[in-house]
Amino acid sequence: MHRNKLVVVGVGHVGSYVLADAMKIGLLAEIGVIDILKNVAYGEALDQAQATALTYMNNITVTDGGYEQCADADVIIVAAGSSVIPDPANPKAEPDRAQLTKANCGVIREVMAGITRHTREAIVILITNPLDTMVYIAENEFGYPRGRVFGTGTMLDSARLRKLIADTYAIDPKSVTGYMMGEHGRTAFPVLSHVNVGGIPFAELGQYFTAKQDINDPEVVKAKIVSAAYEVLNGKGWTNAGVAQAAITMARAVLLDERSVYPACTTLRGQYGHDGDVALSMPCIIGREGIVKQLPVTLNAWESARLAESAAYIQATMKDANTGPQA
Repeated sequence: MHRNKLVVVGVGHVGSYVLADAMKIGLLAEIGVIDILKNVAYGEALDQAQATALTYMNNITVTDGGYEQCADADVIIVAAGSSVIPDPANPKAEPDRAQLTKANCGVIREVMAGITRHTREAIVILITNPLDTMVYIAENEFGYPRGRVFGTGTMLDSARLRKLIADTYAIDPKSVTGYMMGEHGRTAFPVLSHVNVGGIPFAELGQYFTAKQDINDPEVVKAKIVSAAYEVLNGKGWTNAGVAQAAITMARAVLLDERSVYPACTTLRGQYGHDGDVALSMPCIIGREGIVKQLPVTLNAWESARLAESAAYIQATMKDANTGPQA
């Protein structure tokens, strides 16, 4: 009998939130926890295991240990590595995730080496920053089957975009369809040409709704979404709730074979003039086999220019990680 199993690698601020969210989705029979700090992995696993005795919790087997836990995993979510931290001298600073490259590329290579000793079948979802470069390493350096490794990418950026539009027009964000593409970082951009509310195109929203602010300029929207992450970071010292939920949403799509369309970070394979030389976020169909299909939606001139800028920025970061076709 098959028992759905998740493994969470790295249970700091983000990974512990992933673990907590995973306990409540009602889809998992087992969860394994891995962390470089074995006492932390033990404590997190024990804490959640004890909570299964409470009335509204699922009776899940929660264990801690090493990468052997990955052998029978359906999904592995990787949240290991360093995170950006606020600048105490500047409470409005927006530190670049790319500054983590040299430290975290080593972490991801170690994690993927551990995973691939035991499985190449589990779906691997990465959260670690700088996300796009980490996904490229994980997806391309370890012989993992295509489509089975991807990143949360602009899932959270896209949620922030939908929330901005919803707040602007005083509607439920779940009524907004739209996404950000490119880097999970400063060069992410809104694809306003494909945003709609109940089928009403973005350009026509003013005919049906009263706006609380002007968000017609894509540069303004881009700046607001990028800054939104740093409002959270500088407020509480880290971001974790949104990105953890993004990862669990993707894991759910895998476990239920939902074939959901989400903006996932994946290596481009002939789309937008790139073939195996960069990983970034684009709409993808996600199901039991991971990324089932990439959806290279048509972009307008502004969006195409932003995509080129984003890809170039990611490739510069990849050089620091000594990865890519020329590495």
